[in-house]
Amino acid sequence: MATHSTQPTEPTHIENHPDLMALRGRYAEASAKPMAGLIEGLCLLTGLYLAISPWVVGFDGFTSLRVSNLITGIALAILAMGFGSVLERTHGLGWVACAIGAWTIVAPWVVAGSADTTKTITNNAIVGGVAVLLGLATMGLGMMRRRSGAKH
Repeated sequence: MATHSTQPTEPTHIENHPDLMALRGRYAEASAKPMAGLIEGLCLLTGLYLAISPWVVGFDGFTSLRVSNLITGIALAILAMGFGSVLERTHGLGWVACAIGAWTIVAPWVVAGSADTTKTITNNAIVGGVAVLLGLATMGLGMMRRRSGAKH
């Protein structure tokens, strides 16, 4: 007859798994580096500028593009704050910054009213390109953490 242990087993929690703890440590180390702070800060500033750019540049008569830039700028700024506060959970969302940047570039032709003037196109192309680059840089931070983690 087999004997069973009478001691209760403690439930294992995934939060305390050694691999997860090591991964969190690597992301905390990565987010503490100056390059991560620079990328996050630039992403935040890009989002804020995108939100106010219709009034700075003067998108007169282009209400749809104003609204588009305001909403996507706020979304990018909020995303950047997430990068700054919990990089280990948000680095995978770098593609969203790239998508916001791509939308910003094509928005002057896509939004109602075809707001394709020189100042709207130039503004949105530059800001959108910066957002795409910062999104790629954010994704790169996550990939660098994985690669450096594999060496340990």
